[in-house]
Amino acid sequence: MHTFTRLLISLAVSATLFLAMPASAGPVDINTADAAALASAMNGVGEVKAATIVAYRETHGPFQRVEDLSNVKGIGASTVEKNRDNLAVGAVHAE
Repeated sequence: MHTFTRLLISLAVSATLFLAMPASAGPVDINTADAAALASAMNGVGEVKAATIVAYRETHGPFQRVEDLSNVKGIGASTVEKNRDNLAVGAVHAE
């Protein structure tokens, strides 16, 4: 009976942890995301670099491709590559 109780507790804890995990909302649009969303979605990018991305976008216009993030100071090709699956470029409108 003691083993059964441990099993139930273990299953309850596992289910609680699983349900507490945030659901993936899919890729983040780098042309519309704010700094907090970018920092959350991108590995190796904190609030400061994310704010730099937003500032670059506001100065230079929308990104045409995800790869264009490497034009932002402090964001290299390796950072873009490791985050590629988390990022998207939505519809690009002429400004």
